Amino acid sequence: MVEWRLIGRGARQVPEPWATPLIWTAAYLGAFALVGVCHVLGVLDRTGLALLLLSLLAGLLGMRGRFVAAPGTAFLCWTCLNVLGTEPTGEISWAGHRDPGWMACLLVAAVVGTVTGRVLHARAAYRRVAPFDEPV
Repeated sequence: MVEWRLIGRGARQVPEPWATPLIWTAAYLGAFALVGVCHVLGVLDRTGLALLLLSLLAGLLGMRGRFVAAPGTAFLCWTCLNVLGTEPTGEISWAGHRDPGWMACLLVAAVVGTVTGRVLHARAAYRRVAPFDEPV
């Protein structure tokens, strides 16, 4: 007897996270582009908006990356904001009242994005598993 089954049925594995260097490259280029767009629009004087946009970028990249990529992603986003978004422009500086908070915000965004991505991918893979494969 021949049993017909759909090819697309069955368990599929959780998608593999992107490589860490790819995440870091995307973080640097994305942060550079976001800070540049904020500068062109003239909203860079409000660094809170730029920090929010960079946190969203870190979270989105975290959804596709590994946990080990989160600190580097946060650091690269902070570097672009610090060098290009604050005075003196073009120099890395450390303001003790502001920069630890920025780093923490970006790191939390990247880690939360990574946790969210892992949970969503695992949940989607779990839902793809059919308890019974009935013949068609």
